[in-house]
Amino acid sequence: MSQSIPDPQQLRSYMYGEGDLGGLTLFSGGFINYGYWPDTIDTSGELTQAERTRSQAELYRQVVARLDGARDGRLLEIGCGKGAGASLVASEYFPAFVVGLDLSAQQLARAAAAKPPPPLKLVRASALSLPVGTSTLDGVYCVEAAQHVDDHRRLAVEAHRVLRAGGRFVLAGFFAPGGEPEPRLAELLETVGNGIDVVAPVSGFAEHLAEAGFGDIVTESIGERVWEGMDAWIAQTEYHDSWGRNWLPAYRDGWVDYYLIHATA
Repeated sequence: MSQSIPDPQQLRSYMYGEGDLGGLTLFSGGFINYGYWPDTIDTSGELTQAERTRSQAELYRQVVARLDGARDGRLLEIGCGKGAGASLVASEYFPAFVVGLDLSAQQLARAAAAKPPPPLKLVRASALSLPVGTSTLDGVYCVEAAQHVDDHRRLAVEAHRVLRAGGRFVLAGFFAPGGEPEPRLAELLETVGNGIDVVAPVSGFAEHLAEAGFGDIVTESIGERVWEGMDAWIAQTEYHDSWGRNWLPAYRDGWVDYYLIHATA
């Protein structure tokens, strides 16, 4: 009897729920992202957990910088996870409010247990059906969660719907730099092979934004600030000989890159 192939969404639900991905040594400080590694962090030597946490916080700061004004803004984060990034935004940038949206009830429970600052409101919902009114937000951002969204066209439409005219959308995540994803990525990267992660063409995502009504669309490669630092960190953990070490060679081969994508509604 043949075994059924697990549904990618079921795998994602387990990974972030019972599996508690953010609790692994790959991540720290309540964040779950690969990090933005500035020159002030020396990735050629032994890295500290504080530096790993700082890299993840810095990725959020890079995202918010491209929102073009978060103070007093009405903001929403798609895929807030354990809430560390949304809490940083709420604490450092003084928005009117931040809606931290996630599909995982367990992740939201962890976020609530961390006692987030009052401007942050945690909501369980899908990125494909945002629970806010039309033209009611100043900024929508997403940090390393779009790879779990199977319908990028719908994601773009929903983000545009909820933003006021002139509002900003910013996304941090990994995409294929070419026109089509490299098939061998599925062999190199376990989460690509089993469907947990979708490595879509960055040009295709930009097209979805344009079709949804966005303008001033920028796809900004920041791979040089992501992959080497993350690989250096993985090398220090118990995952030093895991498939996670394949991200860096895939980047060097031009099969994947990390982007800040931003646009105006």
